[in-house]
Amino acid sequence: MCLSLESERLLLRPPGRRDIPAIVPMANDYDVAKNLSKMPHPYSAQDAEWFVNNCEEKRAAGTDYTFVITRKPDGAVMGCIGLHLDNGTFEFGYWLGKPFWKKGYATEAAGRLVAFAFDDMQADYVWAGWFHDNPRSGNVLAKVGLLPNSFEPRHCLARGMDIGCNIAILRREAYAGRRAA
Repeated sequence: MCLSLESERLLLRPPGRRDIPAIVPMANDYDVAKNLSKMPHPYSAQDAEWFVNNCEEKRAAGTDYTFVITRKPDGAVMGCIGLHLDNGTFEFGYWLGKPFWKKGYATEAAGRLVAFAFDDMQADYVWAGWFHDNPRSGNVLAKVGLLPNSFEPRHCLARGMDIGCNIAILRREAYAGRRAA
């Protein structure tokens, strides 16, 4: 399945090998990696190759829908966002390279992914987490309707330790109410 999603300024498309040269330097930035649970640091071309292969395998199995976030019309790769099926629920996560921070791209991409989860994947709810020392990510999630639900430790590969993580959810009913308003 080669599904792509569009928003006003963005095209979200499946990652491919052609994206590796753009992904590696952004993902290798510790300020990016420290905010993600599963991204190693340092981040190499081999890590990116594994990532692309893993995305292809999981998409084919119907358990993962990861997208490269690209900017229209120039196609600049800005980061990644994904919807991951785990134990019958959808988690989503995202990251942007530092040059693309504070421009509304994360909120736009997250909003489009949430719409995909409910409208196309028929999710009952989606959830996401953000580390306690990354409140901007929590702000992005709040803007697309996710509400804080719990707080728990979550391992951060780049930091090599557990970090306090806020968990937020958005249920289908609340999403439908937001769209109707």
